[in-house]
Amino acid sequence: MSRFLWAMTLAVLLASCGARHEAPPRNMDDACAIASERPKYMRAFKATERKWGVPVHVQMATIYHESSFRGNARTPFRYVLGILPMGRQSSAYGYSQALDGTWEEYLKSTGKRRAKRDRMNDASDFIGWYMVKSRDRNGIPLHDARNQYLAYHEGHTGYARRSYENKSWLMRTSSRVEARAAMYARQLAACRAY
Repeated sequence: MSRFLWAMTLAVLLASCGARHEAPPRNMDDACAIASERPKYMRAFKATERKWGVPVHVQMATIYHESSFRGNARTPFRYVLGILPMGRQSSAYGYSQALDGTWEEYLKSTGKRRAKRDRMNDASDFIGWYMVKSRDRNGIPLHDARNQYLAYHEGHTGYARRSYENKSWLMRTSSRVEARAAMYARQLAACRAY
């Protein structure tokens, strides 16, 4: 076999070993459609609900607004002079858009050294862990999607300082998270796949 053919075979094998991220669910406005299309997501959400007490619909609404159910989601690049890339806006990555530092804290706290932000079961568990901390530190009920999202976005200290009050766009987004969580809850209550 020629060297070219060997090189091509090796390139194809290496490319096939790379990370693959599946596309988001086709209908993200229908919790039942998500449940039937991605049963492994629902298993992850239910496991998190059992372990941490965070309702499935709150987890789903948070992931929808953080990453649109994309496991490889990242923040956009920043540019100098509009053309030279300076790096990403933050280190947020994955379904949960967890920042590097917060993710490291989660790994140390839970002992899950092999957890990855681009795996739904780990991202869901992270959300449960974080929201329990929000409840414990700031008194936010686990079913309160709006305030949980504000604490998720601003951090526990930022939430306590009410830093979100100066961000009208974030207040609108948190209201949308609350509405989506309520919609998902209604859908899941009548859902056979759930």
